[in-house]
Amino acid sequence: MIEACLNSRPLTPVSNEAADFSALTPGHFLIGDALTPTAEPDLSEIPCNRLNRYQLLMKLRQHFWSRWSKEYLHQLQQRTKWTSTIDHPQENTLVVLREDNVAPLQWPLGRIHAVHPGSDGVIRVFPSKVPAVCLSDQ
Repeated sequence: MIEACLNSRPLTPVSNEAADFSALTPGHFLIGDALTPTAEPDLSEIPCNRLNRYQLLMKLRQHFWSRWSKEYLHQLQQRTKWTSTIDHPQENTLVVLREDNVAPLQWPLGRIHAVHPGSDGVIRVFPSKVPAVCLSDQ
């Protein structure tokens, strides 16, 4: 699962056209095509006595991943102050749109439609386009 997450991260867009949402990933170099993840059933709500050994292992793995990401990963990301400026995305840049309650392999790709700098010149809002959907404040 971790390898699939790492090998499906977009490296660069295939083209600069606004209607093209495909990106080149490490999976293209490994197998010649994008990796297609298989959906795993959510076993967290099923009582342990109703699961076979494989399902029990999957439930324990899901529980570990959930706790690890909530307790440890969020601790790593906490910052009291940003110490450097970053390059802000430009229009027509291919981006990954993070969605809560969705696995990282399922996060959609989108293109930045416009940028809106604030009064201090920092860009905090940039509407994004995904195929057939327009999202705002991403």
